[in-house]
Amino acid sequence: MKKALGMSRRIVLWGAALTLSALTGCASVQTTQSGVIGVDRKQFMATSVPAAQLQQAANQQYSQMMSEARAKGALDTNAAQVRRVQTITNRLVAHVGAFRPDAGSWPWEIHVISSDEVNAWCMPGGKMAIYTGLINRIKPTDDELAAVLGHEMAHALREHSREQISQQMATQVGLSVLSAVTGVSAVGDLGSALTNVMFTLPNSRTHESEADLIGVELAARAGYDPRAAVTLWQKMAALGGGSAPPEFLSTHPSASTRSAELQRNAQKVMPLYEAAKR
Repeated sequence: MKKALGMSRRIVLWGAALTLSALTGCASVQTTQSGVIGVDRKQFMATSVPAAQLQQAANQQYSQMMSEARAKGALDTNAAQVRRVQTITNRLVAHVGAFRPDAGSWPWEIHVISSDEVNAWCMPGGKMAIYTGLINRIKPTDDELAAVLGHEMAHALREHSREQISQQMATQVGLSVLSAVTGVSAVGDLGSALTNVMFTLPNSRTHESEADLIGVELAARAGYDPRAAVTLWQKMAALGGGSAPPEFLSTHPSASTRSAELQRNAQKVMPLYEAAKR
C-alpha cells in the first residue's frame, strides 16, 4: 500500500511539473549584450508576461503618476534641476545601443518629482523619475548623478521587472497546481504585478549588481567619470548615519563589498570614458 501511494504521489508530482511548465512557459533569454563590463547572465521570462504588454502597462501607470504629481504641484518645479537631469539622461540614452539596439527607439522620458524621498526609478520601456530628496540631500555631481540614472536605466535594459514578475507567476502557478483544491488564482493583471515589483518589493542583489555594472559602463560611454559611482553610493549609504540605509539601498551588498566591486569595474571602462572625453 505504501509503495502504491508513493508511486501515485510521484505521478501527481510529475503531472504537476509538466502542467507548471506548460502554464508558465518560461524561456531562457539574453535581454542585453554583455558590453565591456561583461554582464551575460541568462534570464528566464514567462511567455505570459509579454514585454510589449508590460511596457504598455508601465506607460499607463507613468502617465497617471505624473498627472497626480502635477495636480499636487510636485512635478518639475525647478527648471534648472529638470534641465540638468534631462541633459544627463539624454547623453546616457545615446549609448543604450551598446547593450540593446532596440532601446534607442524606446520613448525615454524623465521628470523630477518634489519629494523628500531619496529615490529614482525607471519603468520598463524607459519612463523615469527622480525625486528632489536625492538631488537636495545627496548633492550629487553630474558624474554621480549619471551613476544613479545609469543604474536605473540598466534595470529597464535588463528587463528586471519582467523577470521578477515571471518568477512570481511561476511560484504562484506552482502553488496553484500543487494545491489546486485551494482555488487560488495564479496570475493577476500585469498592472498590479508591475506596481508590486516597482514600488513594493526590493530588487534582488543580482539585479542590483547588474544595474551597478551596466550603469558604470553607460556613464563612461557618455563621458561621465565611472569612478564617481563609488563616491555616489558612499554618500547614499552615509545617509543612514550608522543606522539602516535608505530603502533605495536595502538589497545592495555591503558598502565595502560594493565599493571594491565598483572600483574594480570602473577601471575596466576607463578607456571608454577617456575616449568619450577626447
